[in-house]
Amino acid sequence: MPVEPMFPENPEFPLIHTRRYEVRAFRMADDRFLLRGVVCDEKPAGLYVTEDPDPLWLHHMIVEMEVVYPTFVIERAYAKFHQHPHLSCTDITDHYKKLEGMSIARGFNAKVKELFAGSRGCTHITALLSAMAPVAIQTGWSMRVTAMNEGESSSNPSDAEREQREKQLAGTLNTCHMWDEAGELAAQVRAGETIEIPLSVRKRLQELGRPEVWGVV
Repeated sequence: MPVEPMFPENPEFPLIHTRRYEVRAFRMADDRFLLRGVVCDEKPAGLYVTEDPDPLWLHHMIVEMEVVYPTFVIERAYAKFHQHPHLSCTDITDHYKKLEGMSIARGFNAKVKELFAGSRGCTHITALLSAMAPVAIQTGWSMRVTAMNEGESSSNPSDAEREQREKQLAGTLNTCHMWDEAGELAAQVRAGETIEIPLSVRKRLQELGRPEVWGVV
């Protein structure tokens, strides 16, 4: 399937800065996942150091968290600086241990600002944490899909499965207008109904000539 380029291949103006965020989640067990985020700031070749043939990274920071599922509580967290502009930048890394014990679901960004905004932390790590929070919620759905694919879900969910679904819902409520706590999607999950198939999944099923069936609730 053709993919539209994220940026123009022949831009009208010269490139002078690139910031990259990448966040990946790894399933450690059926009740936890590893969330790893990276932020990089790159200057094009020759801009900061004349005649330098290679791009220059000014920032390269990593945050890694072990998250308990489905409560979304952060059990372990650490920050690491690989590239940074000042020797003392790394003095703040241990401060991010304060993430441990927090929930990465509702209220996370407000708590991050309270603990780490401004001179209390690193602005680049704070921005990265804000990018990681919604990925954790998306990972919750991936954990459910994985359980379904491994045959761990059924048409008659157990009390534990119903509790897990409620905790997943609690982490998703009010994260956007579609997940308004008084909205249709929230009501479907509370009722144990199968929610609508995501559009990208539906399109892929159509392309593969498969029935539009997706049993995640």
